[in-house]
Amino acid sequence: MVRYTRAVAKISGRAFAGPEEWGTDPDSLAHLAEEILAVHRSGTQIAAVIGGGNYARGRSAHVWGIDRAEADDLGMLGTVMNALLLRGALRAHGGPDVRVMTAIPMHPVAEPYVRQRADRHLRYERIVLLGGGIGLPYASTDHAAVQRALELGAEVLLVAKHGVDGVFDADPRTHPDAKRYSRLPYDQAINLRLAVMDATALVLAEEYGLPMHVFNATADGAMRAICQGADIGTRLTGDGPRRPEHRSGTQQDAQPH
Repeated sequence: MVRYTRAVAKISGRAFAGPEEWGTDPDSLAHLAEEILAVHRSGTQIAAVIGGGNYARGRSAHVWGIDRAEADDLGMLGTVMNALLLRGALRAHGGPDVRVMTAIPMHPVAEPYVRQRADRHLRYERIVLLGGGIGLPYASTDHAAVQRALELGAEVLLVAKHGVDGVFDADPRTHPDAKRYSRLPYDQAINLRLAVMDATALVLAEEYGLPMHVFNATADGAMRAICQGADIGTRLTGDGPRRPEHRSGTQQDAQPH
């Protein structure tokens, strides 16, 4: 049984790097492809907002001696590199048609993001990979993930974290006795300043009542299990207004290219 028929996943750039801090680990890339394919094959329409922190992070601007906007531009390019790598891995693993869409036009390598077109790709059972964040500096891919999930009428946001299997009351990497929340209201996560996502992303998700599951990116089968009803990691919820559901495809809809 499928609990969520349409999901958006937020995959951090760090999840591509595996045991390293930077670059792409082939085993981690293959694992991410298998996890996304498992969701798709189980009957859930799936799009993924891709991070780029394994190549560049805006907050590292001071280390490089450049301004934040320039560093964010580099980070956005990193997200597109990861999306293209993941598209190749999905195809290599026998996946269906996969579309990369970017917030910054890059016509030779990807489609520009258009909400209605992304929606139609999903309804025609294509996997959609979203790169470039929202195309603006000072806006995190966390915020982009919530925004795209709302735009596409997703029923859930799946947040694949590196190295942690949910939301804790302290950093479990430095506090061995940290407690993991199984369920958490958005207002509590915001008030306690828990390191879940960018604060603006949490506020937007709470405002529109978008459910969010936070789990370990390396956990086998976690994405599919969540979409089928399991509560893995931490589930965040809010009391926002009911959002309109996505419309199913019909035979009258023209097939997009």
